Amino acid sequence: MSNKPKRVMMIDDNEIDLKINSKLINITNLFEDIIICNSAEAGLEYLRKHLQDQQQLPEFILLDIQMPDMDGFDFLEEFKRFPKSFTDTCPVAMLSSTLDFGDIQKAEANPYVIKLLKKPLLPTDLEKLI
Repeated sequence: MSNKPKRVMMIDDNEIDLKINSKLINITNLFEDIIICNSAEAGLEYLRKHLQDQQQLPEFILLDIQMPDMDGFDFLEEFKRFPKSFTDTCPVAMLSSTLDFGDIQKAEANPYVIKLLKKPLLPTDLEKLI
């Protein structure tokens, strides 16, 4: 990406992962702002609510695969319905605690996903994406 994104959205149902990854992101200074959502539904709701306000939208999304009710792939099904002007400028990296071959293939096949990362997130992995 040419310009460093200012806002990252983290979507994960695991509070511990959210805390760890927030600290990690703060340490790396890769983003100025972190939007935390504890479910895929909450992430979609946030995006819908702020769609007309560019200043509130994330420029990068870290998305957990395995969540109850709506998983990361379900989120992406809804994400693709957002305006192309937004989805084209907001890449998604998926996170998984187990790198299941099926998930890897599914993530790599999704046009919105730039990478599937293993949890816990490593600063070097994140830096390579930005």
